[in-house]
Amino acid sequence: MSQGYPIPAGFLEKETEIRKSRFIARVAPVQDREQVKALVQQAWQDHPDARHVCWAYQIGTPGSAAEAAMNDDGEPSGTAGKPILNVIQHKDMGDVAVIVIRYFGGIKLGAGGLVRAYAGAAESVLSAVGRQVNQPMEQVVVSLPFALEQPLRHWCEQHEATPAETVYGEGVIMTVHLPEPAVASLVSFCEANQLDYHYDTVTG
Repeated sequence: MSQGYPIPAGFLEKETEIRKSRFIARVAPVQDREQVKALVQQAWQDHPDARHVCWAYQIGTPGSAAEAAMNDDGEPSGTAGKPILNVIQHKDMGDVAVIVIRYFGGIKLGAGGLVRAYAGAAESVLSAVGRQVNQPMEQVVVSLPFALEQPLRHWCEQHEATPAETVYGEGVIMTVHLPEPAVASLVSFCEANQLDYHYDTVTG
């Protein structure tokens, strides 16, 4: 089974100044490209006078990300998005986007200076943000008689599980979302009570 991996615990912003240019770095957890686009749009709304809004993100397990992308937003190719992404990849963190907003201070930094500035901005915010584990979740569908509905709901409360959907017919069909480590315990509960069940992995 897949293991959990670190993701940002929330949104954080850090600002640095390099040779009169302001670099405002933001980090946030993301689950898809649409959320990244929304963060970039928000950055422009918050800083309409900025010269550049550069970004990078990766989604999925660090080291084998399902998706990753970057954008230099008008900076010389490879001097902004790529350094940001490199820092993300070295931080062993998934489901993460870093946006760096730049106000030009009038002094050109050169390609090497830009790489160091954007990498430094990304480093500052990624080092400061809290981390939490993205726990892989399972979805288990359990068929049970009415008499066992409350015992199963009580089991869910004790194991950080959520009854996501309940269908009533001749009996009860309950869909339960729960952390992967709790699956074995739920299987034991079902087998002890002779209940039918099946499960598959859902995104955490």
